[in-house]
Amino acid sequence: MLEVLAAVGAEAGALLKQRQETIAVVDGSTGGLISASLLAMPGASAFYLGGGVIYTLKGRRMVLGHAPGSLRGYTSAQEDYALAQARLMRERYGSDWAIAETGASGGSSHPLGVASGTSAIGVVGPDGIEASVRLTTESDDRLANMQAFTSAALILLRDTLAAHSGA
Repeated sequence: MLEVLAAVGAEAGALLKQRQETIAVVDGSTGGLISASLLAMPGASAFYLGGGVIYTLKGRRMVLGHAPGSLRGYTSAQEDYALAQARLMRERYGSDWAIAETGASGGSSHPLGVASGTSAIGVVGPDGIEASVRLTTESDDRLANMQAFTSAALILLRDTLAAHSGA
């Protein structure tokens, strides 16, 4: 499956390289697969600035560098939360683009009660470009959900880049 994800990641990476733009990544329940899929492309250092896997509130604060309480009121696996994380990551890394995924892969209960197989993805870019999607697989299959969420994230990124090719 990584080959399939890497192929979509390479399409997004090629668009970023062509535009000479950069990206930073927040992986949540994808566990690093978004980053891995982008980094599988030779020459990824031309566009990939960095990323982090956020799995706890402490980790979120460390990766995003946000002020305590600034994300209060957001709920995991919601589009507005994914977009807020992507905005913070873009600012923290000084990247042109950022992508964030937040959700519940399954296999165990989510601490905030989010249903297994639920994910939200946000992409932010230059000139106020934002796109988001919420995905529900209705499955408790952790690995399948991680792959589905990663695929949805990479497709959203690729399609957003393609739709704003003049940005």
